[in-house]
Amino acid sequence: MRRCCASTPSFDNLYGLFPGADGIANATPEQATQIDHDGTPLKELITFGSDGRPDPSFPRMPNKPFRIDAPPVSRTLDQLVPSPIHAFFHHREQINGGKNNMFAAMSQVGGWTMGYYDGSAFRLWQWARDYTLADRFFMGAFGGSYLNHQYLICACAARHPNAPERMRVVLDADGRLTKKPGSPSANIGAVQVVSSGGGQVMSDGLSVNTSQPPYQPSGISPAEGGALAFADPQGTPGSGEPAPAQTARTIGDTLSAKGVSWTWYAGGWNAALADGRQPPSVKRRVIYTRDEGSPIFQPHHQPFNYHARFAPGTKDREQHLKNGDDLLRDIAAGTLPAVAFYKPAGRYTQHPSYTDVKSGDQHMADVLDKLRASPQWSHMLVVLTYDENGGYWDHVPPPTGAGWSDRLGPGTRVPALLIGPMVKRGFVDHTSYDTGSILKFITRRFDLEPLAGVREKTGDLSGALQP
Repeated sequence: MRRCCASTPSFDNLYGLFPGADGIANATPEQATQIDHDGTPLKELITFGSDGRPDPSFPRMPNKPFRIDAPPVSRTLDQLVPSPIHAFFHHREQINGGKNNMFAAMSQVGGWTMGYYDGSAFRLWQWARDYTLADRFFMGAFGGSYLNHQYLICACAARHPNAPERMRVVLDADGRLTKKPGSPSANIGAVQVVSSGGGQVMSDGLSVNTSQPPYQPSGISPAEGGALAFADPQGTPGSGEPAPAQTARTIGDTLSAKGVSWTWYAGGWNAALADGRQPPSVKRRVIYTRDEGSPIFQPHHQPFNYHARFAPGTKDREQHLKNGDDLLRDIAAGTLPAVAFYKPAGRYTQHPSYTDVKSGDQHMADVLDKLRASPQWSHMLVVLTYDENGGYWDHVPPPTGAGWSDRLGPGTRVPALLIGPMVKRGFVDHTSYDTGSILKFITRRFDLEPLAGVREKTGDLSGALQP
């Protein structure tokens, strides 16, 4: 089992035109038409800039989905584009009970959320044509990469019960984000909310929006004069405190309990580790930086680095958390573990604003080429999916009801490709899955102790496998 994870497109954003899939053409008028905060249809789609006002460099568009890579927008696949906010409470409101019609109103970039690409030029499209594309695969939780990476390993959220007040979300009586006085109509400006970053922590201590790991590499430097392997426990004004060391049971725990080999490979891990283990006075060159040659490493994409079992100096950390280059060597040597997770460096995640969609497509296709040439290919199942939707609109409502929905999600639909000799060829799988389906498959395959948070009704990926 090999699992690759990029970041942040919805299914419609990259695969909305894929033949045989439930794509943009199937969106109802209600789903495709975005509404304002008062429930009235938006007059047009406006992209807002960093000041929350209309950005004159982007055309005003009709209130419907639009091509990013076609006139009048005409952004090529190798150009950077705005990054819609993808945060827990924003996302929950954007879905609006399955209507999916509040994406523009609840985004800081407004109507840009309705953009999509003709993905036929992507190399990954050919892999999807050759193997299986799942068009009912939903992100495990509302929001962004931080929570959805946690969900990938434990089907749960991190906990921060003693988080300071400044990190806690402010909601109104209806459970929605409290808006600032004067927050404008989406016809003229971006929504303004009281909670910075959308609120990192719920009232009961669930950590749902980006918090930094307690260990390096972290977005929080070591304390002045403190241990260089740890983040400053006091945190920073911008990031808040680091999340406390977590103890929830993870898929790593259940695999290790059965003696099943596994590794989390991360692009740029070694460079980021060295970058993080420096005094706070030293400028970061790898972590969250876009300097020339930087992997643009994202610490909140590293879920095991939040867990006490993988603290600095532990055997589990040394054994299971490895650099992306180690993945390529293990592929070539035929020494991959039974279960491998791969998180590319930030510059290859297709994340808007700090990288483009073409670079990540090429990188992941190159990795797939290497996997297919590996001595282990004949026994391999590769799941290539995305952690979350990047704030982009998708028309298919997430599953709801008993056995499906809970307070964490599921969120918006994201692409998922299933690849390998045992996978159905040229197939579009319409089975409903979410991020927890990966955990369900691994658990079934290796007869592991089930993780409590995995949803009862989510599929186990078997719909994509040959009989």
